[in-house]
Amino acid sequence: MEGLKIGDTVYQSRLLIGTAGYPNFDLMIRSLEASGAEIATVAMRRVKLSDASGENLFNLLREKGYTILPNTSGCFTAKDAVLTAQLAREALDTSLVKLEVIGDDQTLFPDVEQLLPAAATLVKDGFTVMPYCNDDPITCKKLEDIGCATVMPLGAPIGSGMGIRNPYNIQIIRDTVSVPVIVDAGVGTASDAAIAMELGCDGVLLSTAVAKARQPVLMATAMRKAVEAGREAFLAGRIPRKLYATASSPWEGMINKA
Repeated sequence: MEGLKIGDTVYQSRLLIGTAGYPNFDLMIRSLEASGAEIATVAMRRVKLSDASGENLFNLLREKGYTILPNTSGCFTAKDAVLTAQLAREALDTSLVKLEVIGDDQTLFPDVEQLLPAAATLVKDGFTVMPYCNDDPITCKKLEDIGCATVMPLGAPIGSGMGIRNPYNIQIIRDTVSVPVIVDAGVGTASDAAIAMELGCDGVLLSTAVAKARQPVLMATAMRKAVEAGREAFLAGRIPRKLYATASSPWEGMINKA
């Protein structure tokens, strides 16, 4: 099956995973490995650089072969988000950035008024921009027109585990833009990830659903399988929904009772 292309790189896994919320790096790494993800996102303004073992997070991720996706979580203005992205590029030698500009610290919804100019500045500065945004087709189209490598609409509020609350908007977004659509935020369990992929999304980014599960490694395994199954179901093409039954075998040639 074809891979997920972000910028100039093709990834075989369509699951992207966060690194926050784990009690230690050992559990985090085991969960990442179980997920099959190749991209691990790190909140640059909130990152815990080392744990009790003394391991450095960035060194550990690099040693394990992960692509590090720095994100601008915790930024409330375009200026702060751009500065954080630029510092991340200097520190990690990567042009990848997951762009987040948050409107408030309660809902953690994106601030589109700040997000769009931040995206434009970073694209012009040579970044491969992956913006976290509302599930709004108009915003997503504007972000594509700016030159973003992907669009990343939320399924539900960050960390809520509420799943895909507006599948119709996600489907419209998929029909509207040509860049990869990656659902970001709100996934709570494997069925949520499968639904996102069945809608035609190109990938899923999640963090809390695995990190805060009772058994993170097992949940990571479930998420990997769900993303793969959802993608295959989308490519296979589901049957149309009908109000009434349709027999799976034909009536013609049916043996009649005497």
